[in-house]
Amino acid sequence: MNPSTVAARAGAQRGWIEFRQTLTSTEVIGFVWPWALALVVLYVLRDRTVPGTDFSLGSQSIHGLLGMNVVLTGMLGMSMALLVEREDGTLLRAKAIPNGMLGYLTGKVVSQAVMTAAMLVVVLVPAAFLFDGLELSAASSWLTLVWVLVLGLVATLPLGAVTGSLFPDMKAASFATLLIIGLVAVSGVFYPITALPVWLQLIGQAFPVYWLALGMRSALLPDALSTAEIGGSWRHLETVAALGAWAVIGFVVAPVVLRRIARRATGSTIARESNR
Repeated sequence: MNPSTVAARAGAQRGWIEFRQTLTSTEVIGFVWPWALALVVLYVLRDRTVPGTDFSLGSQSIHGLLGMNVVLTGMLGMSMALLVEREDGTLLRAKAIPNGMLGYLTGKVVSQAVMTAAMLVVVLVPAAFLFDGLELSAASSWLTLVWVLVLGLVATLPLGAVTGSLFPDMKAASFATLLIIGLVAVSGVFYPITALPVWLQLIGQAFPVYWLALGMRSALLPDALSTAEIGGSWRHLETVAALGAWAVIGFVVAPVVLRRIARRATGSTIARESNR
């Protein structure tokens, strides 16, 4: 069997084990409570409408919660995990194994992706009962939601790994957070990007978070609301192309970046960092 295939398979198994460990520990509370609180806030706003329409403001914001779930649980979670495991020696140990970086990256993508999907269920299931107007009765909506989520995770998680690699230690992690939150701000996660200046629209469309958010809106909101989007449509073909391109770029670039980071890591540097 191809060594890369063996490494990827081992990484996937490790990722599933990490997810199960998180799910059965008290850490899961930290994942669940922010989304539960956000649902309560949106439920309070359910009788308010989007300006110029009779559509519920609470229902209109559900797709934003799902998009933020992917960004915070998945993309930012990946960055933070990489920073922590670089300092505790996990990345150094992975370097010592043949194709270890590929296996490590695969494992982190699997664990973060499954956790993100689980938190999406935490939001979506109660939302289906609490909010009117969501397009959840049609099979096409669920199909769109699934392919957008899968492509979105594969496109954003490696980007999170690269972002986490840019900073030397956990003390600099706040900059990684600011970068990702800034990306969210120009990507129209909670609202159509057309509300922003044209130059910010161009920046937002250059990154996968915008296309993920657009795909989420297309799955959950009525087609009539697509008129607020660029071109007056959901642009599914462009979404597939953009997320697919970022997925390829991420899985090509992220292992290279991780190998370079691991190459600079030694037992002495990890010990020095831990003693600070």
